Amino acid sequence: MSARGWLVLLLAALGAGIFVARNVQPFLAKNQRVDSNILVVEGWVHEYAIRAAAAEFQTGRYEKIYTTGGPVVGTGGYVNDFNTSASVGAELLVKAGVRAEQVQMVPAHAVGRDRTFYSAVTLREYFRTNGLAGKNFNVLTEDAHARRTQRLFQVAFGPTAVVGILSVPDPDYDPAHWWRSSEGVREVLSESIAYVYAQFLFRPQAQVP
Repeated sequence: MSARGWLVLLLAALGAGIFVARNVQPFLAKNQRVDSNILVVEGWVHEYAIRAAAAEFQTGRYEKIYTTGGPVVGTGGYVNDFNTSASVGAELLVKAGVRAEQVQMVPAHAVGRDRTFYSAVTLREYFRTNGLAGKNFNVLTEDAHARRTQRLFQVAFGPTAVVGILSVPDPDYDPAHWWRSSEGVREVLSESIAYVYAQFLFRPQAQVP
């Protein structure tokens, strides 16, 4: 290849890299609200997302808010329902102003890989048991985790329900220039890898409890 050819190739690669860098974060931090009176919150999220969830619940037309999540990280596995992210998230929502009777925790028992999917499966079974099967709902989560969360919840629930997604921006970095901070680089790169796994390598048929 000639020097001019190499230059063109280099410029094309550079342009593609810039395009990906500028668009990957908004791609991952997806927002797609659906019309529903059910709000689901991933219980592991930080308090800034909990506050956003409380505000979303109180300003929307929601009737109930459900928290999901398995054993708290670092505890060695499932002990009881109150030692789960679902329980922690529910407590924080009440502290943020949501009435206790409007909050329902739906704790999962699974640990290790694919915790988001197992949490979604647990919620699906709870909905089936309590007459909510087929209901559309919104899931609120943090930042670049959103597209993966929506994907895994939709896989768990199948075509009978439409899963909306609400992404709360991480205040610790500028999403338009995520590569300028360690927090942004860590978040976007890790979630990019996790999304590729969820989209192309994840096999749910063998993992439904």
